[in-house]
Amino acid sequence: MRIWILAAALMLCLTANLAQAADKTIGVFVALADNKSQEIVPVPAAIGNGDDPEQNLYWGNSEGLKGCFDHSAQWKLVEKADTSQQGNILRTRTYRHAHGGAVLYARAYRGSAIRQCIAEYEAAVQHGSYDLVVFIGHNGLMDFNLSPPTRLPNTKRPDCVVLCCKSEAYFRARLTSAGGHPVLLTTQLMYPGAFILEAAAETWLAGGKLGGIRESAGAAYARNQKISRKSGVGVFADLKE
Repeated sequence: MRIWILAAALMLCLTANLAQAADKTIGVFVALADNKSQEIVPVPAAIGNGDDPEQNLYWGNSEGLKGCFDHSAQWKLVEKADTSQQGNILRTRTYRHAHGGAVLYARAYRGSAIRQCIAEYEAAVQHGSYDLVVFIGHNGLMDFNLSPPTRLPNTKRPDCVVLCCKSEAYFRARLTSAGGHPVLLTTQLMYPGAFILEAAAETWLAGGKLGGIRESAGAAYARNQKISRKSGVGVFADLKE
């Protein structure tokens, strides 16, 4: 297990290096929703098949990573790949910010490979592979244990986002131990639509503080869920600088 985590981290570093020197890089790790292998509240079969990214709730659905960012006015698709159905990474997409200065790399992992997805997410934090490292999906740490990552010497301290249920309680200490700087975590059961990342990323790219990132995410969540802004913001942890 350690071998493939290390190999994945090295590959992520090489990928991120393809961006222009001045670009900020965002790495997004998406574990596809999967009714069969994940302990989630079942969703309709069409969007809960962890082997079918094109319809999946967290990827191909209109509010999934692909569905959201493909239609974003702020991000432009520059590269995509449909990988082997025999592997666990089923799709990759690269977006460049419309106003320049940022590149976003996204990977869709087979739903049954959520353990691998989270391990590689944390490895990217540990190795400082991106400026901002993001996980979207089910909180697998509610269901299984992973050895906690530790900080490596001479690596940058990346910002971190975890969009899953109650991520502050399960991920905050792990990310800090790995050398990461959490900027957006959750305190409640929630729906991790990619529209949250789209909104939060704009504030992050503009140099916004933690409170501003939380407000942007909360406002986007409130609009989507048709709840008050205060309730939307309350879904996300009140992190301190």
